[in-house]
Amino acid sequence: MRSSLATSCSLLAVALAACGTQVRSAAPAASSVAAALKGSPPPLAALHAEANQLLAGGRAAFDSQLARLRGYPVVVNKWASWCGPCQTEFPAFQGAALAYGRRVAFLGLDGKDHGPAAMAFLRRFPVTYPSFSDPQESIARKIKAATYYPETIYFDRQGRIVFEHAGPYVSAGTLEADVRRHVLR
Repeated sequence: MRSSLATSCSLLAVALAACGTQVRSAAPAASSVAAALKGSPPPLAALHAEANQLLAGGRAAFDSQLARLRGYPVVVNKWASWCGPCQTEFPAFQGAALAYGRRVAFLGLDGKDHGPAAMAFLRRFPVTYPSFSDPQESIARKIKAATYYPETIYFDRQGRIVFEHAGPYVSAGTLEADVRRHVLR
């Protein structure tokens, strides 16, 4: 009993210490991004041209973007600047979007957030794709992603939702395995 209590206390201490750990960005140099995404098909190149931007327009703009991406799988990651687990997983999205960005469309969905805080977050964790501002979660509700932070929704080439991952990705490998399993089959 005493050893399991000691083990539990040790695990709690490690978990609490990790909460204060500063997450590091995994954003590569601009030259690496340009080389990795060179030759992207026009619809994906258009996304890369809006990299790291916070887009307005609500559901109509989001739906229009999804329509332009028909024929390509889409991964939508819902995040917020105030969400600790979102910060933890963002480096995985930085890597996956670079690795698969010539075949898969990545989009961010910034929910229940404010523009200045969201832009500061994106400066800290730059990505190769844009994010839609969704302060009232109207987009999130439409794609059935209004429950968790973070949450990732996968769309097939026809625009149908094929998978939902609730909570953070704990590693880039897990995220990349889901991309391969659910949209690059």
